[in-house]
Amino acid sequence: MTEEKQKPIEENEKGVIPVEVSEEMKKAYLDYAMSVIVSRAIPTVEDGLKPVQRRILYSMYMMGLKPGSQTKKCARVVGDVIGKFHPHGDVAVYDALVRMAQDFSLRYPLVFGQGNFGSIDGDPPAAYRYTEARLMRIANELLEDIEKETVKFSPNFDNSLKEPDLLPGKLPALLLNGASGIAVGMATNIPPHNLREVCDGIIAYIKNPEITIEELCNIINAPDFPTGGSVSGDMLELYKTGKGKLLVRGRTSVEKLKNKDAIVVTEIPYMLNKTILVEQIADLIQNKKIKDVSDLRDESSKGKIRIVLELRKGASPDFVINSLYKYTRLQDSFNVNFLALVGGQPRILNLRNVLEEYVKYRKIIIANRTKFELKKSKDRLEIVDGLLIALKNIDAVIDLIKKSKNATEALEGLIKKFELSRKQAQAVLETKLQQLTSLEHDKLKKEQAELKEKIAELEKILADIKEVLKIIVKEVNELKNKYGDNRKTNVLKRISEISEKDLVQEKEVVVTITDKGYCKRMDTKSYKEQRRGGKGVIGSNLATGDFVKQLIVCSTHDYLMFFTSRGRVLWLKAYDIPEAERYSKGKAIINLLGLKDEIITNVISVKSFEDDLFMATKKGIVKKISLSEFSKPRASGIRAINLPADNSDSLIGVEVVKKNQEVSLATKKGKAIRFNSDDVRESGRVSYGVTGIKMDGDDEVVSLGILNTEAILTITKNGYGKRTSVSDYRKTARAGKGVINLKVSEKTGDVVSTISVDDKDSIIITTGKGMVIRTSLENIRVMGRAAQGVRMVKLHEGDYVTDLIRVQENGEGE
Repeated sequence: MTEEKQKPIEENEKGVIPVEVSEEMKKAYLDYAMSVIVSRAIPTVEDGLKPVQRRILYSMYMMGLKPGSQTKKCARVVGDVIGKFHPHGDVAVYDALVRMAQDFSLRYPLVFGQGNFGSIDGDPPAAYRYTEARLMRIANELLEDIEKETVKFSPNFDNSLKEPDLLPGKLPALLLNGASGIAVGMATNIPPHNLREVCDGIIAYIKNPEITIEELCNIINAPDFPTGGSVSGDMLELYKTGKGKLLVRGRTSVEKLKNKDAIVVTEIPYMLNKTILVEQIADLIQNKKIKDVSDLRDESSKGKIRIVLELRKGASPDFVINSLYKYTRLQDSFNVNFLALVGGQPRILNLRNVLEEYVKYRKIIIANRTKFELKKSKDRLEIVDGLLIALKNIDAVIDLIKKSKNATEALEGLIKKFELSRKQAQAVLETKLQQLTSLEHDKLKKEQAELKEKIAELEKILADIKEVLKIIVKEVNELKNKYGDNRKTNVLKRISEISEKDLVQEKEVVVTITDKGYCKRMDTKSYKEQRRGGKGVIGSNLATGDFVKQLIVCSTHDYLMFFTSRGRVLWLKAYDIPEAERYSKGKAIINLLGLKDEIITNVISVKSFEDDLFMATKKGIVKKISLSEFSKPRASGIRAINLPADNSDSLIGVEVVKKNQEVSLATKKGKAIRFNSDDVRESGRVSYGVTGIKMDGDDEVVSLGILNTEAILTITKNGYGKRTSVSDYRKTARAGKGVINLKVSEKTGDVVSTISVDDKDSIIITTGKGMVIRTSLENIRVMGRAAQGVRMVKLHEGDYVTDLIRVQENGEGE
């Protein structure tokens, strides 16, 4: 055995190395595995980058391809990276460069690309000899302070240059852009996030290092993908364990095309090839897996996705959308694995770990930067002090230099005579004559004071970790203000719990209620503004004898409170009202609310259950009640006002009032009263109320108004109206007979409604036959109380005005 062992040693001289094959294979495989993990596939938690990305950004930075500079050919960038830092194939480098420039791959692209950088359809980018690139402004935040000895540099592959082990990484890139990579025996798949949320999460962690992941989840709600769409899943479990499964959905909407419904896909799941999705849908339609689709078109343009599925007449869009989610990748899964290198070691991280490691790394960077700036400031102060000593003794200094035989003797003489350091003496010798002026002396004194102040500040930072944390908070806030944007991806509950609210964008809509109890919602853009006296547009294709009774402009996320003839109130969110076209009559309210033997008399929109509710009946009774009494909706509704059992009185108006707000009541015979809402004491839900106005004969109250504007607009049944200043109505106590509001005649007809308005408002008028007109108040002049007004709308024979709605300048309505 000894002879056999010694034999290979003799052969070593001939260049043969003795190895055990199994051991060598094991060692080689482990070396390869660690190389892939550390140097290729897994990002670091500190700067959030893989080595190839870091090398590309650093190389572009050194080439001067900074934001605002001229772009250069990607071939130059790729060549520079391969030749200096990354001894791998050009395809790997160019692919990484291209991905950093794609706004559908990265939530916050780091590279600005000029030319064809590929598309969401899977089209490849042009060859690197055709494309050009430079750094984006946000990429500078990763590289900032790299020249201030903030990070460690190591020799490159051929030991000819130095490259950074990490970038300073002010930008929390790991969470913002995520990462995906397959190493040996492990893989990472980190989703992108919203910058504002991540910055807020970092600040919350710094303020409270003991913050729980549950509290952080209230700030960082969910991943935010560059392609938008919707995401659902157990976010708490995901952020606690660093592992989880997300369901990502594309965004769809239903449009009317040629009297048929069409489903339009405007956003698709992250990392999904749009062409593959369209082909998949086409195959399913052909195989009858998805039914009722008559035409499929890809109408997408650059940067905008639009896949149109035209449905057969009468087909249900909801059913087709559900089929798309079930059978295609329009609903896709995203398996999260928060794996990153921490100190060079792969580790699964939870959300708090990621923020903790970011803050820990930034502490080191800021400390290193501060030390660099402190040393630089001290070195400069030393020079400035020496120059000031020399200027103070300028004649002696010049005399000494003149008498010296050479520079070395002059240097030694200055050091000895004026007690200068070698650096100070050298600086004095290198001083130009123009710096001997009194102006330069003043500049040096000022610079000396500034340097001392800066040194004190830098030493304070290094002495107190709280100062470092303040700097991190300040820098994170700057990032948030400079680059923060709104979420692109909606966060849904679990798929089984999805409601329409999760799919409806918050926007201003018009909700119409008809006399026969039909309701619908439409976009406010359906009504174009017209001049006074216009004929309007068709608001609804109503049943015979039906008319639009109420028109509400509100947000889709507002609560709608429905008051019934029996004095009860029921609730719906505005998005629960079916969306329909102007020509549709809508859906019966009794089916939406489950009503029996009672009708809806009033509907108001409420954003939050604060302030008070003010009610008025046709007999002039008013009531004030706190809105908090209605903050817990019940399916069966609750009592709002105790109306007479004989139905002799009914609600005509309900409004939200604040403290000390004035209200007005107007009657159909042209009377009005103005008083303070505080004159009516708050009462409970079962009370009837108190007298608001006393009326003669068969007169009735037709409207209740909140006086928060300069004028009151009145309209009559026959389409006449006028605008009168609020100051013309004298303020009285409640229960008075009021004053003249409008001179009612056979020509004008009875008063239909009054509303408070401002100069820049628009109004919407509805008629019994479903006509709707929107006009600006600039077309209606201010008149006195007793005037009959002017014709505001031309009515068709047999038609009459039913309602008047104020549309405020910001788009809100009453």
